[in-house]
Amino acid sequence: MTEEFNQWWNSESLNTDNLYPQDSPAYWAWEGWQAGVKAEREACAKVVEQAGMDGYGTTAAALLVRERGAP
Repeated sequence: MTEEFNQWWNSESLNTDNLYPQDSPAYWAWEGWQAGVKAEREACAKVVEQAGMDGYGTTAAALLVRERGAP
């Protein structure tokens, strides 16, 4: 878990829809929330893929999970 956090913290992929001032705690709370949402979607998509229901839309279902809520 620490490695994932460090990758997020050091990444350049901050949200462009964050309306809070960058030097505020609210800004970083929002960024952390969005990173958590992204991580949870990826975990759910992997579960769908591991279910291995080939021929039943597994790839499509995983893609839908990953894109859920994306702008």
